[in-house]
Amino acid sequence: MAVLIVIPARYASTRYPGKPLVNLRGATDQNKSLIHRSWDAAMAVDGIDRVVVATDDDRIRDAAEAFGAEVVMTSADCQNGTERCAEALSHLGDAYDIVVNLQGDAPLTPAWFIEDLVAGLLANPQAAVATPVLRADGRALNGFLEDRRAGRVGGTTAVFGTDRTALYFSKEVIPFTTRKYDDDEQTPVFHHVGVYAYRPAALMDYPTWASGPLEQLEGLEQLRFLERGTPVLCVEVSAQGRQFWELNNPEDVPRIEGMMQQMGIA
Repeated sequence: MAVLIVIPARYASTRYPGKPLVNLRGATDQNKSLIHRSWDAAMAVDGIDRVVVATDDDRIRDAAEAFGAEVVMTSADCQNGTERCAEALSHLGDAYDIVVNLQGDAPLTPAWFIEDLVAGLLANPQAAVATPVLRADGRALNGFLEDRRAGRVGGTTAVFGTDRTALYFSKEVIPFTTRKYDDDEQTPVFHHVGVYAYRPAALMDYPTWASGPLEQLEGLEQLRFLERGTPVLCVEVSAQGRQFWELNNPEDVPRIEGMMQQMGIA
C-alpha cells in the first residue's frame, strides 16, 4: 500500500493569520516554525512513501523549501485542508492507496497516531475516511472548558457509535457532562485529532460537493462527509504519556511550548 502524507498550509487564516510561520521554542530553546515542526512530525511516521506540503502562499513555500520539504502549489480557492489535499493529489497522480491529511496546526502529533490511523483504515475495507480520536483526561477536558468560557475556539470533540462510525464533531464540548474530573482521570469526552486518512476516490469526491450548513456553522471540514452520507471511521489512539494540543489561537503558543519543554521535544 502506497501512503502519501499531505500537510495543507495557508497563510490567510481568519483566526490566526500567518500561523504556519509562527515560531515554536522547544526544550533546547531551538526555534522552529509551525510548518517545520509539522513536517518533522510527518517525517517521523513509519511506512510512509512521500510527504508534501500543499500551500497557495509563496512565503510558506519558501520557508518549507528552506528546510528541505517538497512543496506542491495549490489554488487559493481551496476552502479547507481536505480540498487542498485533493488538489495536491490531482497534481501528484494516482499512485497512492491512502492519502493522509496532517493539518499543519498539530505539531505534537505522535507518529503512532498516524500509523494507527492508517492501520485502522486498512483493517476496515468498507471505510473510505478515517480520523483519530483521543480520550480526554481531566486536564484536557478542563482546557476545553476554559477555552469556551473565555470565548476561544479550542479543540474539537467527537462522538461516535458502537461501530466507531462518527455521529458528530463539534467545537463545543460534547457529550455534555456535569461531573468534575481530576487532571489524570479519564473522561467520556474524545478529543478529535486533526488528521485524516482517505481513500483517493472519497478524497476526490469531496471538492465536488457543496459545503453544507453544519460544516459552515461549525467550521469543521469533516462534517461535509457526514452531511453527504459518507461514514467517517473514528480510530481511538493512545497518548502513551504524551500531551497533545493543536495551535488554533495565539494563546496556544505558550501552551504548546510548555508541553514541548515538559516532554523534552527539541
